[in-house]
Amino acid sequence: MRAFVLFMCLSVGCLAQRPQPCASPPLLTGSLSVSTQSEKLMAYANYYYDALRRRIRLTEFGSYNNKTFHLDVLLLYREGVMYKMNYKNQTCCKKPLSADFHPLEIPWNASLLGQVVIGSSSGPGQGVLVNTWEGELQMKEGPAKYMSTVTEFGCIPVSTLFHTIRSGWMVTSFFNNVIGLVDPQQLIPPHFCQGAQLEERLDEDPVTFFSLF
Repeated sequence: MRAFVLFMCLSVGCLAQRPQPCASPPLLTGSLSVSTQSEKLMAYANYYYDALRRRIRLTEFGSYNNKTFHLDVLLLYREGVMYKMNYKNQTCCKKPLSADFHPLEIPWNASLLGQVVIGSSSGPGQGVLVNTWEGELQMKEGPAKYMSTVTEFGCIPVSTLFHTIRSGWMVTSFFNNVIGLVDPQQLIPPHFCQGAQLEERLDEDPVTFFSLF
C-alpha cells in the first residue's frame, strides 16, 4: 500500500512538472532581430508590446530586397491603423492595418518539442531553462507553421521560427526583454500625427513579421 501511495505521489509530481502552454506578460519592452530564409529581409528593432490594448511600437532598421531602410511604426490593432513616423522631418503617414493581432503566447494546442538549458546548468545563474513548442496557425493567407522557444519561468519569448507559403521561414530572436512598458508614451501617436489622413496602403512594407504578434 505504501509503495502504491509513493508511486502515485511520484506520478503526480511528474505531471505537475510537465511544461504547459503559456502566455507572455501582456506588457513587454525589448529588442528583436528578424531574418527570412530567402535573405530578403534582415532587420533589428526595438519594440514596445501592449497586449491589453493591442498596441505595438517598432523602431527598426535593416535591409529589404538589398536596400537599407529605417522605420518607426506604431500599430494600433483595435483602431485598425498604422502610423509611420519620421521624427526628423515631423511627418506622419496613417494607413489601414488589416492584420490580426496575435498575442505573444504558446497556443493551447501546441506540441512540446523539448525542454533544455540555454548556457550551462553547472552553476546558479549560468543558464536559462526554456521550452520549445511547435504547431500551426490559421492566418488570412493560409496555414503557417511555427516553432517557438520561451523561458520556463515567466514565458518570456526567446526565439520563433515562422513559416508561410508567401515568405518561407522567418526567424525572430528576442533579447533585452523587460516586463512592463519602459516609456508608455511610445505607444501614443506623436502630436504631428494628429491631423494625418487615412491613406490607402498600396506599398508593401518590409515588416511582414507583424503576423508573429
